[in-house]
Amino acid sequence: MKNLRKGLTLALAVILTLGLVTGCGGGSKAGENGQIYVYCFGDYIDPELEYEFEEATGYDVVIDYFDTNEELYPVIKNNTAKYDVICASDYMISKLVGEGLLAEIDYSNVPNSAYISENVKPFMEEFDPGMKHSVPHTWGTYGIMYNKEMVNSADIDSWEDLWDEKYADQIVMPDSMREMYMIAGKVLGYSMNTTSEKEVKEMTDLLLKQKPLVYKLANDSARDLMIGESAALAVVNSGEVLYSQELNENMEYVIPKEGTEVWTDCWAVTANAANKAGGEAWINFMLEEDSAEDNFEYLTYAIPNTRIADLTDEEVLNPPKEVLAKCETLKNLGAEADDMYSKYWKEYKSK
Repeated sequence: MKNLRKGLTLALAVILTLGLVTGCGGGSKAGENGQIYVYCFGDYIDPELEYEFEEATGYDVVIDYFDTNEELYPVIKNNTAKYDVICASDYMISKLVGEGLLAEIDYSNVPNSAYISENVKPFMEEFDPGMKHSVPHTWGTYGIMYNKEMVNSADIDSWEDLWDEKYADQIVMPDSMREMYMIAGKVLGYSMNTTSEKEVKEMTDLLLKQKPLVYKLANDSARDLMIGESAALAVVNSGEVLYSQELNENMEYVIPKEGTEVWTDCWAVTANAANKAGGEAWINFMLEEDSAEDNFEYLTYAIPNTRIADLTDEEVLNPPKEVLAKCETLKNLGAEADDMYSKYWKEYKSK
């Protein structure tokens, strides 16, 4: 199971760091080609891969971790720490590109990019046309995970079902501004990227109407509330579903008929990278078949790599084209729109 795997791999990482285990046969000596500095979401790669990359390429890797894109942004913007390669989400990639903070990728150093799945590319076009500055690491959707023993499966096919009073105090909603407005927007027929204050106010009113039915606002802990059967329905990202089903066989997942958000987390090289070639070598390694498979087994998030397509062909990870056609990607809307959303989000949270 995922937690056990994490425990074992983290233990191995500690042992390797202490020098109690040495690499086997024929690889490069770590550090002979210099260092690369990586900045990544916490617990978002199989820890073993760091050491496999060092042995395969001769680079020494230093990885630091952050929790949110908003934590990453000022570090890169203000150059308070120098990173060669980062992992960031779609809208943040767009923001960083717009501010000249990411380098264009030299794809001659990333030949494994040939194995990026076609289904993710249209969404990449929405925030990084031509994938000039970023390469997908994981991707997925938001939807409703429900307990089929507590909820009739035939009843759940729309975001509007989260406003059904019969599920009062059994609903977990995301503690995330843009995802909450995505849900309300889909109910009202608005884009999740609207900058109309009239529409944002309508979405806020709709969310306030639902608020008395909500058991809790939660992000990562939503899956745990569902696994423990403290709630009947929760809005989660698709990467949490397989893990949840391992621990509770009653978990089901549906993308509502109105469509949803497709998210993509990407690798990118910073504009001031001291070791750009090393950063590109890291990205190329993450696209290796074995690396992609190990990351999928560790994370249970969809890895958009054709060489492991047989592992990720379940519909929860790879929705059909007709479903994806109704989906949107979160966009960077600019400071003025961000302030407007924040104003109404504070209103929602305060009532």
